[in-house]
Amino acid sequence: MAVPKYGGLSGKPLSLAITSVATTGFLLFGYDQGVMSGIISSPVFIKLLPALGGAGGQDGAVMQALVTAIYEIGCLFGAIFVLAYGDRLGRRKAVIVGASIMIIGVIIQVTAMAGSVPLAQFIVGRVVTGVGNGMNTSSIPTYQAECSHAHKRGLLICIEGATIAFGTLISYWIDFGAMYGPPDLTWRFPIAFQIFFGLYCIVGMLFLPESPRWLISRDMFEEGERVIAAINDREINDPDVQAEKRMIIDNIALAGAAGKTRYRDLLTGGKTQHFRRLLLGSSSQFMQQVGGCNAVIYYLPVLFENSVKMERTLALLLGGVNMVIYSIFATLSWFLVERVGRRKLFLVGSVGQCVAMVITFACLIPGTKEAAKGAAFGLFLFMATFGATWLPLPWLYPAEINPIKTRVKANSVSTCANWMFNFLIVMVTPIMIQGIGWGTYLFFACCNFAFIPIIYFFYPETAGRSLEEIDFIFAKGHLEKMSYVHAAHQLPKLNQEEIERKAVEYGFTMDDEEAKLDKLERLENQKEEDMDEKDRRASQATS
Repeated sequence: MAVPKYGGLSGKPLSLAITSVATTGFLLFGYDQGVMSGIISSPVFIKLLPALGGAGGQDGAVMQALVTAIYEIGCLFGAIFVLAYGDRLGRRKAVIVGASIMIIGVIIQVTAMAGSVPLAQFIVGRVVTGVGNGMNTSSIPTYQAECSHAHKRGLLICIEGATIAFGTLISYWIDFGAMYGPPDLTWRFPIAFQIFFGLYCIVGMLFLPESPRWLISRDMFEEGERVIAAINDREINDPDVQAEKRMIIDNIALAGAAGKTRYRDLLTGGKTQHFRRLLLGSSSQFMQQVGGCNAVIYYLPVLFENSVKMERTLALLLGGVNMVIYSIFATLSWFLVERVGRRKLFLVGSVGQCVAMVITFACLIPGTKEAAKGAAFGLFLFMATFGATWLPLPWLYPAEINPIKTRVKANSVSTCANWMFNFLIVMVTPIMIQGIGWGTYLFFACCNFAFIPIIYFFYPETAGRSLEEIDFIFAKGHLEKMSYVHAAHQLPKLNQEEIERKAVEYGFTMDDEEAKLDKLERLENQKEEDMDEKDRRASQATS
């Protein structure tokens, strides 16, 4: 029997194709985050949308904030849509629909013309684009997590998250280059360029498989095992493929089909700890935003102009340089996330971001131009630290910390938390800078400092764990009355056979007691047969 293929690919090439499309979705996310930074204060753009100039400084800041932040409201609506209908639609179709909606939103934005209520049209386009991005960012991490091997899942989702930085980098330099072109090119081309990434996501997803866990949860067992076999580059009847399928079926059978998950299931405790896991995933997204990342990403040139008192061209240039540093440091997470682990990266990131914000506000207090240069260094340090730590982790942690029963809904809730507080921070940052100046950066420093004890005491390590093993961490903590951080430290890494045994031990199957004993006996017999086979091969090799 041949190995199943999708788009002519299986094994590592198929995994790379899945990662390529997934990362492009987040590249598009990063691009759209950064693209407004270089055009929001452009004279040509303000001429089209005079309200952005405002009658006074405060009015202009409010309108700039509104036009930029309204995008996050669209993203919130997209995340809520996936929360309500994501299980029915599937991971793959959700990404295709999300990318298509983003393209429609971009077209609405770039066709805004003077004399035809351009401000209203542009705002509508921003919201529509946001809806598509909200759908993508809610669906892609789940899709990637469910199509990845345990030892690669962290790396792949970190690559996915880190490409946000590369998307932002591309948008900054396109903004900078377009500034020297014809007037309309200054803002229409940077916004329109997003269509390229959207089309890549749509075309790529047409050839890729659906998540095997979603297929099996919808009783499409044959297609589910085909995908498992293709990802593992093995035949369908391979023992490892069948073992993985059985484990997924057992997990789904106990939890109930994903399509039958009720919203109140998100609030349950017990050995599954759905509510605690929902809070862990959502709090990581909340902390990422309140830490100040998008205050810097969306408004870095504006911060340089208003806080550090640079002229516009130099501010744009330094913003682009900062994004290069941001992107370089973002790649560090690829090498650190599995070696160092999630907890340590969260902690190091919080300390580094706190220090960076302290440097920034301390250098702005004197109010001199020379001292303000130190504030620029603080912003550079913040983006470097953020890129290496907090950038990808809140997209990875919710996707793996939540069980299959609640994964889509819980991941959507965490994404909603991201967009709600993203909107808040992007909306208030220009107003805070005008109103309290260096106090803005003091606020973000305090927030980052407050995250450290929360992460230390409540965030269990998940590096190198299968999605099923993570269930056991919470079952162990609940049943043995210990800290979940301690439970994660105590639970050894498990192979497929040990996972099946542990599932029976913790009751993560729908078997009755007799069937459980039979399953344990079968696993014991299989272990003995494997040992006998190993001895036989060793004997043959010796002779």
